[in-house]
Amino acid sequence: MEKYFPTIVNSVCELVENIIQKYSKRLIHLAMDQDRSEMFNRRHSDNFLSAIDIELHEVYRREIAKIIPECIYASEEGDAEYLTENRSGSPEFIAIIDPLDTSELAVRGLNGYTQVAVYSIQQKRPIVAVVGDMFHEIRLYCGAITNDGREVAFARTRSGAVHELKCKRDVAINQAILTSYFMRPKERFNVVALENDLLNALAEENADGQRRGRIGIDFGSAGLCHVASGGTDAFIEIAKGFWLWDLYPGHFILEASGGTVVDLAGNKLSLSLPSSLEGMRCAMRKRQKFVSASSEVLAKSIASKLN
Repeated sequence: MEKYFPTIVNSVCELVENIIQKYSKRLIHLAMDQDRSEMFNRRHSDNFLSAIDIELHEVYRREIAKIIPECIYASEEGDAEYLTENRSGSPEFIAIIDPLDTSELAVRGLNGYTQVAVYSIQQKRPIVAVVGDMFHEIRLYCGAITNDGREVAFARTRSGAVHELKCKRDVAINQAILTSYFMRPKERFNVVALENDLLNALAEENADGQRRGRIGIDFGSAGLCHVASGGTDAFIEIAKGFWLWDLYPGHFILEASGGTVVDLAGNKLSLSLPSSLEGMRCAMRKRQKFVSASSEVLAKSIASKLN
């Protein structure tokens, strides 16, 4: 399957795989030693920051420059910048990086993700997104453009098995497994807990009298990837909104699998990005609330229940 992919796609997948192999072991050691390596976060004062976040930021910065000759590099840990010597203002690509998502859990050896998306300015579309799971059996979730222009999504396991991702389920809300990132008690959990119409719809009985709707926690782009793989049916962010680096990789992977992402009014979100450095710097300062789901019908049904 991967032999049909352009060179950049294979190179990005290989980069993320190599990072996982190296840093997952270090994260486990940190967890066992209870060494959190916490640092002061100058960019996001309310977010956990570890030494590995900064180290991975520099690793990606160096390695992406080898894969993509002309690009804007936009990482959670730094302002958007030109990577190459050519400062002409006409880069070919944009690379969006979250070096280590869920850092405060990653250093405990629980959940950790590293994610990359590459956008073609000329084609006005993403060409690859990879979300790497540091600890679990599925190592990579990937969305990509093939040589003939098709969008595909696949997952690769620790043993190298590849599974194509296709959203096949169109379920009602009361049959859905819905997740959200609500670890912050006041800013996030309370917001979801007050959505009575949505929670009641999840809890409605099915025709056989059973209550099959479920709600759980998930994280960043990985939450959208789990919808793409069929592990869950929907993932929502209705409290603070996600930054671009948290949402974009998973957004593309889910859409490449046949799923959808809409805003809270039910309008489909675009994957288009600004083509200039200043435009990307502005985009990196905005949060986005959304509903993602395995089908457009489910996504809009959930959005219609939100207060």
